[in-house]
Amino acid sequence: MFLTERNPGAGAGSPALSDLGRAMRLLHVIAFMAAGDLRARYRRSVLGPFWMTLGTAAGTLGLGLVWSELLHIDRASFVPSLTAGLIMWQLLSGCIGEATTTYWRQSAILRNLSVPLSMPPIQMLLKHLINFLHNLPVLVAVLLIFRMPVTWATLLAVPCLALVAVNLLWISLLLSMLGARFRDLEYVVNAAMPLLMFLSPVFYRPSYLPFNGHVVWFNPLSHLIEIVRYPLLGTAPPGFVVLTTCLLALAGWLFTLWLFNAKRDRIAYWL
Repeated sequence: MFLTERNPGAGAGSPALSDLGRAMRLLHVIAFMAAGDLRARYRRSVLGPFWMTLGTAAGTLGLGLVWSELLHIDRASFVPSLTAGLIMWQLLSGCIGEATTTYWRQSAILRNLSVPLSMPPIQMLLKHLINFLHNLPVLVAVLLIFRMPVTWATLLAVPCLALVAVNLLWISLLLSMLGARFRDLEYVVNAAMPLLMFLSPVFYRPSYLPFNGHVVWFNPLSHLIEIVRYPLLGTAPPGFVVLTTCLLALAGWLFTLWLFNAKRDRIAYWL
């Protein structure tokens, strides 16, 4: 039987906000479960989650050598940019790809326990943020090797990453609902992600393109990558990137909360 808590108090007019409020009060439990997912995945392995770090380092080395030659760009500027782009893409693609299956993979828990429906997407996001932290040592090593400057703007990486997480949360919640209703969405997203990777500035910056690089900015993922990559490389992100990311968060949350309010009671029947 699927159980949901009814709270006629604060937030009763908005089930979505009430649900998110309950999830925030359980954030310590969600973080423990997210860490448990990683421990279970790498149980009895020698390096544990640092296999992910090793894989990112190998990818950075191989792609950096090849793409710097293809684009005729100095490795000292290209490899740090590539590394920052790769770890950001792993965060974005991991959340987007897994979000479509988040609800039905945890359907047994959602049917039998009274937990907030926003809890599984938050847990999934926290898991990928932990993965992101495991990849940061690769970037730190690259920045030290190529002697990239560390400035006051580097500190902006923290609030910029928080803004990206705010966007990823509404994306994860939205795709979780749609994925529970339409199971084919998983395959559509998995097929689209490789194309989106090449349409996003992962291996390149917009200024590297031989044609007008402004077309890259029509891709919302470009803003989510660049708003963190700029500070990681020691410069403040452009104002239009910050503004676009904030507008994405505002528009995305308004639509997701509206849909969550409208379809929340039906999710149980979709699982």
